Amino acid sequence: MQTMKASEFKAKCLHLMDMVNSTGEEVIITKNGRPVSKLVPYSVKPKSLFGLHQGDVLLHDDLVEGVAEKWEAE
Repeated sequence: MQTMKASEFKAKCLHLMDMVNSTGEEVIITKNGRPVSKLVPYSVKPKSLFGLHQGDVLLHDDLVEGVAEKWEAE
């Protein structure tokens, strides 16, 4: 996370916006040595968690098919 003075941020604002967008690194802006603001990359939150990871998980076996081993119960 990068920290910079407000005056420096003012001079490099557009470049910093592009950098934060491409790298995802946050920038803390300070005034008189105290943090006053944070520049973070914009992200859209999903409207629903249902289907959020669709296509990320693949199953390579049949979960309802029985196993080939015989079980003994008491």
